[in-house]
Amino acid sequence: MQPSPYGPFQFLAPHERPTIHWPDGKRLAFWVVPNIEFFDLREPMPGDSNERVPKHLAKIPFVYSWAHRDYGNRVGVWRVMEVMERYGMRGTVALNSDVCLYHPQIIEACKALNWEFIGHGRTNAVRLNEVELSEERALISDVFGTIEKSTGRRPRGWLGAGLAETWNTLDHLVAERADYVCDWVNDDQPYYMDVGDRKLLSMPYSWEANDVLIKSDKISPDEFELICRRQFDVLYRESEKTGKVLSLNLHPYIVGAAHRIDMLDRILEHVAKHSDVWITTGGEISDYFQKNYPPEAFAGA
Repeated sequence: MQPSPYGPFQFLAPHERPTIHWPDGKRLAFWVVPNIEFFDLREPMPGDSNERVPKHLAKIPFVYSWAHRDYGNRVGVWRVMEVMERYGMRGTVALNSDVCLYHPQIIEACKALNWEFIGHGRTNAVRLNEVELSEERALISDVFGTIEKSTGRRPRGWLGAGLAETWNTLDHLVAERADYVCDWVNDDQPYYMDVGDRKLLSMPYSWEANDVLIKSDKISPDEFELICRRQFDVLYRESEKTGKVLSLNLHPYIVGAAHRIDMLDRILEHVAKHSDVWITTGGEISDYFQKNYPPEAFAGA
């Protein structure tokens, strides 16, 4: 991707797009994205607002911040699995590949639930825009390879750690045969990105229906629940005219805390009351969209 003032995709106003119909008459596609992450104790930790500290100024090891996040893997993610299974909802795991090396029990549990896996970097302590450009290609390839070896399934999608990219990231994802990327949080419908001679799908991922708001914006679980319900209600209403996508984005160290887990239960209960919502995964949305709404459907728009 060459540096440019706008992204490698068309700007299409809502009225310029094809009308989207999801399978079996469903009107809104809903997918849940648990971010299952690993933080290297030897690396600087991000702050609650995702701020970064230069390594030479960072506290290493920063035990409080690291252990707070490790709670998500030791305890929180198991609560999340239990709640999602109760509603028959599969996850699309944004996975740091180091989880495969250090916490294989989590991988096996996700596989037993038939969850999907997408790449999310090697560790959340290091972002793509913090490594040498010459190392980025090998890092992405290693993430895909490690997850495939551990899960038996090659990742179809990608969410950058911290949603970070460089000018070269999309090219590297295409080289790894990725179908979709979630970093570009600028739409409620999928759209095609032009990456050389390939089309990469941008998958709707929400910065709003995302439990990081609890930390970054200092909001309560009740406030976050209300945000998610309102986000769902508006997109559900709009999807009567054309299909939309809503992702619910979770971090086990946040939503999996004992005083927040019932919040997730209530959010999923609200979604599950609507029989015409397509409860799905990123890969299933990508497959259906690319089969039924290929790039030619947007030609001349």
